[in-house]
Amino acid sequence: MTQQIGQQSHAICDYEGTSYRARFWEGQGRDYEDLAERNALRRLLPPRGRRLLEVGAGFGRLVDLYGGYDQIILLDYAKSGLREAQERLGRSSRFLYVAADLYHLPLAPATCDTVVTVRVLHHVADVPAALCGIAATLRPGGSYVLEYANKRNVKAIARYLLGRQPWSPFAVEPYEFAALNFDFHPAWMARELRRAGFRIEAGRAVSHFRHPLFKRLVPAPTLAALDSVIQGVGADWKLSPSIFVRAQVVGSGDLRIAPLFCCPACAGGALDEIPEALTCRNCGAVWAISDGIYDFKTPLHPGARPNA
Repeated sequence: MTQQIGQQSHAICDYEGTSYRARFWEGQGRDYEDLAERNALRRLLPPRGRRLLEVGAGFGRLVDLYGGYDQIILLDYAKSGLREAQERLGRSSRFLYVAADLYHLPLAPATCDTVVTVRVLHHVADVPAALCGIAATLRPGGSYVLEYANKRNVKAIARYLLGRQPWSPFAVEPYEFAALNFDFHPAWMARELRRAGFRIEAGRAVSHFRHPLFKRLVPAPTLAALDSVIQGVGADWKLSPSIFVRAQVVGSGDLRIAPLFCCPACAGGALDEIPEALTCRNCGAVWAISDGIYDFKTPLHPGARPNA
């Protein structure tokens, strides 16, 4: 679907109404991938901080890795996924559940120590815009831990050299292999991170043994442990299907505690909380708080266009 707020519109990959947890993870033969990704995150994630934002958090699969953070914002476009997370994690001031799109993050500048995106960027058509938005939410010196689907993986290289696929894994531009499903070249992603104001600090190459034959012959914990051993060295070659990176916003500065939210309709208006809603002081847009979920997808009242 296409989401439009203000003057800009982007195609959004929408999982609303589908259980990503049941459809993709539980009982779906991906225990190895889950363990391998957790191993990479443990190595790259800053161990503690005041506030962490996970974009595309879904049902909160990775939340148990965020124990060193005082507050965790779980943001996803699908409210159905956030409800699953809410059922698992409960309601408290430590967890905030936010429905919004990646191109219009409803967070004030410098309000996060760390941002995480795992299995998200491969659904993003305008990665440069998304990276700039993420950078804005981070305090100077804050960390961004991201995962992306690697275009230049060993399977794609072999298929290309054998003439079994027409597209080149060595071409730098992203490749859309299905609607809103993208693979990225490591050099392209590194360039766009730099352009967005990030400095790459570390990386891990992940899921070297994703082939069904390996997963059938070797128990998932053993396979993930083997993958963990070579993740660091593999990051130099970047031939695995999944790449994890830790990047840091250039500079240093303090975290902004409040206000946390800003209006995505006018890109910055302060929000006042009223019963079961937030209202923008600048444009008058009203955003619902629905059963503990902050809903920034579509305003209850769109407000007036700024400077109209």
